[in-house]
Amino acid sequence: MILLPLLALLLGFAAAVWFKGFVGPVEPVNAQYFAVGCVAGLDTLCGGVRSGLEGKFYTDVFVTGFLSNVLIAFGMAWLGDQIGVNLFLAAVLVMGGRIFTNLSLIRRLLLAKWQDSRDRQKRAAAETPSP
Repeated sequence: MILLPLLALLLGFAAAVWFKGFVGPVEPVNAQYFAVGCVAGLDTLCGGVRSGLEGKFYTDVFVTGFLSNVLIAFGMAWLGDQIGVNLFLAAVLVMGGRIFTNLSLIRRLLLAKWQDSRDRQKRAAAETPSP
């Protein structure tokens, strides 16, 4: 289950590199919108992986969270452009903080699962009588 979001992320990177040759570089005017969209996607991906490891993953929550994150972040960036304030920085700052929080929790969950597995193997080896 955890491999599916990571595979989708890799396919997205590959598609971006492949389409860059056809489309050309991103114009500076649109670059902040793409940056906000990427950060929103990474935030949602990290949250989905975390909830999957915790056994609390729901597809509808993941999809609606992704859509709302992207729409709110784009809306903030657009509103900032209209009033002359870099509001996209606020969105990137908040979502960047959530990405780092989720990554630290993912690391801890994976480390705990690995340690539990190692402890179970040691107990099983100790309980098995040697010939």
